[in-house]
Amino acid sequence: MVKTAQTQENTSLSIEDKLRYLYQLQLIDSKIDQIKMLQGELPLEVQDLEDEITGLETRIGNFENDIKNLNEQITGKKTEILSAQSLIKKYESQQMNVRNNREYDALSKEIEFQTLEIELFEKRIREYNIAIENKNFVIKESLDQLEERKQDLQQKKAELEEIVKENYKDQQQLKDEADKVAAYIDSRTLNAYYRIRNNARNGLAVVTVERDACGGCFAKIPPQRQLDINSRKKIIPCEFCGRILVDKSILGITE
Repeated sequence: MVKTAQTQENTSLSIEDKLRYLYQLQLIDSKIDQIKMLQGELPLEVQDLEDEITGLETRIGNFENDIKNLNEQITGKKTEILSAQSLIKKYESQQMNVRNNREYDALSKEIEFQTLEIELFEKRIREYNIAIENKNFVIKESLDQLEERKQDLQQKKAELEEIVKENYKDQQQLKDEADKVAAYIDSRTLNAYYRIRNNARNGLAVVTVERDACGGCFAKIPPQRQLDINSRKKIIPCEFCGRILVDKSILGITE
């Protein structure tokens, strides 16, 4: 959509002149659309690559945080193992000075419990190490993929910048022409034009009557309505698609 700074809005413009300026604006905007079409799918491809790179970077960051947490868990389990080993030594020392079998058995149970705890902590450490190994593998794959996507993005951006550079002068000139034409159209009509244009897939807001049909949606137009269009006494939209209809000779060009 062409943004305009209307410095000479003319509210007393005749309907015929208004239609003429609208159609001129449409022709200019269509040329701008054609230039943008030369970019093809490149802008979307660039956006998709940027989104994928952001996703990969987020994924890598999440896995790195997971590894950090797992390492902290491992450190904690190792500390608990040392504590359990210390208790075992303490209980074994106490067994040397027990007064009866009851005290000895109680200490033996404590030693057995701490031994089982150590086995559990060691099992958890092995599980954490396997998880870290798996996450490091995924990180490596993601980093390789990230590097490939960054290279693809660099290439696509270079292609897009080249196309934009080649057509910048023409596009800027057309935008200047569009601004000049739009300055003659009142804001209400201009806003309606842009609203229709934005809702149309092909960007056509003003179309001519082609073979008794709308040049936008190709719906048939009754003869009486065509006479009204040719008279240029009022702005007539298509009953089916809402586009503004003009006759083919609106710009003084005959077939």
